[in-house]
Parts: sequence; structure tokens; C-alpha cells
Amino acid sequence: MALKLSEKPRVLIVGGGYVGLTVAQQLQKKVKAAGGIVTLVDPLPYMTYQPFLPEVVGGHIEARHAVVPHRRHLKDTEVITGKVTSVDHEAKVAVVGLGSAEDGSVESVEVPYQDIVMGAGATTRTFPIEGLAENGIGLKTIEEALGLRNHILERLESASVMTDEQAKKRALTFSVIGGGFAGIECIAEIEDIIRASVSQNPRLAQSDVRIVLVEAMGRIMPEVTEDQAEGVVEHLRGRGIEVLLNTSLGSAVDGELTLISMADKSEVDKFGADTLVWTAGVAANAVARSSSFPVDERGRITGSATLQILNEDGDVIEGAWTAGDIAAIPDLTGAGPGGFCVPNAQHASRQAKVLAKNLFSVRYGAGEVTEYKHESLGAVAGLGLYKGVGNPMGLKLKGVLAWAAHRGYHGMAIPTFERKARVAGGWVNELIFGRDVTPLRDLENPTAAFFEAAGGNKKEKAKG
Repeated sequence: MALKLSEKPRVLIVGGGYVGLTVAQQLQKKVKAAGGIVTLVDPLPYMTYQPFLPEVVGGHIEARHAVVPHRRHLKDTEVITGKVTSVDHEAKVAVVGLGSAEDGSVESVEVPYQDIVMGAGATTRTFPIEGLAENGIGLKTIEEALGLRNHILERLESASVMTDEQAKKRALTFSVIGGGFAGIECIAEIEDIIRASVSQNPRLAQSDVRIVLVEAMGRIMPEVTEDQAEGVVEHLRGRGIEVLLNTSLGSAVDGELTLISMADKSEVDKFGADTLVWTAGVAANAVARSSSFPVDERGRITGSATLQILNEDGDVIEGAWTAGDIAAIPDLTGAGPGGFCVPNAQHASRQAKVLAKNLFSVRYGAGEVTEYKHESLGAVAGLGLYKGVGNPMGLKLKGVLAWAAHRGYHGMAIPTFERKARVAGGWVNELIFGRDVTPLRDLENPTAAFFEAAGGNKKEKAKG
């Protein structure tokens, strides 16, 4: 049976993250009143608030509270859970894959549109490092954050009953590759939750644990000042975390990590680790290259300050819009590297509002087109409970004040009042009852208990 689609003039939004959700919220009622329809396409049925992923790892926030469900909050939007595989703007048609590639049930459908918004964001950027794909885990999705949390807690619990010292040492070694905001927040939360868990297990000691941060550059966190970054390094080392700068991951075959000096490419260290987290950057979503729109050398769609897509000659393409991490949008403040806005949530959410206003103005003659210009409000990072660093509004903060600013800003920034309330409720529960360090088992294989109860053979299942 064919997918039922509205025949009204369509604003097609590719991607349901910061840009897609915000644009749909801003346009859905206006476009509906004007006789059109807003359609949002994303492989996931929710938007993930990525600044909260480290807090999910740390157990401060329930995983489901860090996502915003599309259908619940986009009542007047036509939502399609699928993946855009190609865009032909000359024909004004996008091809959307429906279903799961794992079971072979993928079906393609053509979705016609009048206007298109390319807002599919970014994906994890990786390098061809042997063993990385098989042994690493990213921190870009809610599934990764929840999986990482449970993996860490499971390794601690398993290590506490191990008799093989080498296996125990490997289980208690945790590594994070990448010293940007995501990596620093992640490793700080990892240390926090490990310390809390170890304190409840008399068979473990904090001295048994090894936590390693690897950064290829000579400093961490380019979003803060150099002295703040150096202060964070000292803070992390004071918590027992090894911080290795000017160092890269050379190999991760079979979980044996080889670290390489960026200066002379010599081997710095080699050790086994059951936990390898990769946070070393992002890349524009590959759907950009699958479209008929021009992309730059980094795979980003070329956009203007009005958030309209430009052709090779620098002229506006009618009916085509873009914003967020998938787009190369000029930074009119002059602060952006290379003259473009940096890929972060602050720009994406604000660009989306300007885009929605401009699109409606152009399509329905409802006002003037304006250019996007936004001075950075600074950045704040959480480093675990009651710890943080940042420079909001140019004010240098650290410790509990930075932590409070981090929670205050992101608590307000996550879309919808309903999600804000759920997140705040989780924080209050933690303050009253303490941190929950209970691991959930077999999330990747939830049928294991029933399979065993039904008399199944584990070896046979593994073969199958």
C-alpha cells in the first residue's frame, strides 16, 4: 500500500533536529492557514538535545527526557519517519527510504515539494583507524549515550568479580578520544559516575581505575580561553584523569589502543581498554552530497546569510533553504572560523527561526527577508555534579557557578515546556535521592532471558 501524502503545496523539511523541529514549529500553523502543508522527514521520531548527552551518561537525566518527540509537538506537521536518499530540486522531488535496512524492508517513495529546507545536521566524523569501527562508540545519539552509561556500569560490576588481573585491568580502563566540549564533558561525567559506583562497591577502589583523554591538538576546548582550557586540564588531572595532548589514536585492533605522538609519530603508549569513546569532531550529513545542491570542500551546502541555498554562481536558488551543521552560512559578526558560523546548537536554533520567517515572507509575501547575524553568547560546560567551566556573556566562570549556568541555560534551551519540566524533575530527584548508578542489563539483547528460559542454546543463537 502506497504511503498516503497530502496533495497540498509542501514545505519539505529534511532533518528533525534543532533546525527541522524549530522550523516546523514556526511554520506549521501559518502554512496550514495559507493552504499548504509542512512535512518533516527524519529517520528518528524525535529530536535529540545533544548538549544533554553527557548528562545522560552521568545519569542526571533520563534518556527519554533528552529527546523531543516529533508527533507530540508537531500536531500540524506531516511527519515521515524515513531517510531522504536524494533530492532533485529541478523536479522538486525528494526520494525517501522507509522501513529498516536490517530486515530488507526498505521502500522508497517520492515526495514532491514547493519549498525545501535542508537541515539534516551533522554526523560523527571518523578517520580510517584500524579497529575503531569495531571497538569504538560515539556520543552523537541518545542511544549511544544510554549504551555508554550502561556499558561503563556493567564493566565496573563485572570487574569487581574478576579473578584474571589482566582482564580486570582492561575492564577498568576507560578512554575518550577528542578534547572538544563533548569529549571533556563526557570524560568528566564518566569519572563522576565511576567514582560514585566504586564508592558503593567494596571490591573496587578508585586506584584500580584508569581514565585516559587523548587530544591531537596542543590544547582542549577551543570555545573557552586558553587559561580556562589549561585550568580544565589541571582540574581533570587532579581527579586522576590522564590528559594526553598532541597525541592521536593510531590503532584500536581488538581493543588494544596504540597512542601516537603528533610531533614525531612515535608510539606514546599501548594498552587494552574495554571502553573507547570517540568524540573527535563532526561532519555534515551525507544527504548534502546526495542532493542536487552545491557543497563546499567540507561537504556543507552553500548558503547565504538569509539562509537561502546558493548555486555555483552565488545566486539564490528559488525555493531552497538551509541552516545548521549541514550548511556553510556566513558569520556576519566576523568571529567564525573561515568566515562561517561554527556548527553548534546556538547557531542552529537561531538560524532556524530566521529561516522560517524568511521562507514564509518569500513564499507568501508576508514581510521582508532578513539576514542572520548573531553574536555568540559564550559557552558553558558541565564537568560533573557541581563542577563546570565557561564564559557566558564574556564572564569567566568555573566550579559550581559555571555548573549552575550550564544547567540553567540548557534547561531553558531544550525545546518545549514539557521537556523542560521533565529534565528539571530529574535534577530535583537526583538532589533529593542521590545519583542512581544501577546498570540495566541486556539492552542490546533483550530477548536473552526468554531465550534461556525457553531452553535455547546460546551457541546455537550466536551461530544464527
